[in-house]
Amino acid sequence: MGTPEFPNLGKHCSVSDCRQLDFLPFTCDRCNQIFCLEHRGYIEHKCTKPNKDDVKVVICPLCAKGVRLIPDQDPNIAWDHHVNIDCDPSNYQKVTKKRKCPAPGCREVLVFSNTIKCRDCLEDHCLKHRFGSDHKCSGPKKLETSYSFMGLFTTTKREEPKPNLTSTASSKWTSSFLSVASNIRASAEASMSKLSNEINQVWLAARDGAGPNSGSGNKNDLQEETCPQCGVKFSSAISLVDHVQKVHESNGKPLGVKKIDACPKCSRGFVDPVSLVEHIEKDHGGSAA
Repeated sequence: MGTPEFPNLGKHCSVSDCRQLDFLPFTCDRCNQIFCLEHRGYIEHKCTKPNKDDVKVVICPLCAKGVRLIPDQDPNIAWDHHVNIDCDPSNYQKVTKKRKCPAPGCREVLVFSNTIKCRDCLEDHCLKHRFGSDHKCSGPKKLETSYSFMGLFTTTKREEPKPNLTSTASSKWTSSFLSVASNIRASAEASMSKLSNEINQVWLAARDGAGPNSGSGNKNDLQEETCPQCGVKFSSAISLVDHVQKVHESNGKPLGVKKIDACPKCSRGFVDPVSLVEHIEKDHGGSAA
């Protein structure tokens, strides 16, 4: 066997009439013997265990389930185990009875790939009769009156009318809600009137020049108001309002933020410094003090 350089190379065929030296031998997966290319098949070398790994299944006539027979074991043992433990005769109808399309004259067997449920009648149909016009759809199913809650509705209709407690309770709740809402509205109106009176008093006090320090004769102790645009200070709020209307607004619209030079005498604002000097010389005799 083999060659002088490789004495273990190759094996002889297990067939007694062949015994050929094969350098690429085949091993049978059933009888585990060595064969050449010509005798590698089960029939060619007359294998003694050709059905060693075969799987045999017997269909039970009671439940239509498959019973697997274990190799090298008596089939009666597997059958007895199935009949005593796994057999369920109620499964026979589920397995053997095939669903068909309920459309008139259609004999199409319904399987997973060709089954569509109708949205209206909620029944399964084949692809050919999937639309309502094709299978004469009866429309959405109505609620059956046999349900318990439907019986309650029918009995309440037949009974004599009783005073509606719910409507009475709802009317009481509505009246209480309206009273609370009216109280809230009255308190809001009182608060708004009080606030408007306080605003009017403050406005009159500012207009008349009244303030917390109006009794003192010191000019530096008077409350000063500053213009937010040009920074000129005023002794009263009414003077500040007049200044804003004359200098910074035109017909109630703002003119924009500009640098304003105000007259120290009359607080009149000027955009141009030259105009301010001319105003002082003309109206105040040339003295800004």
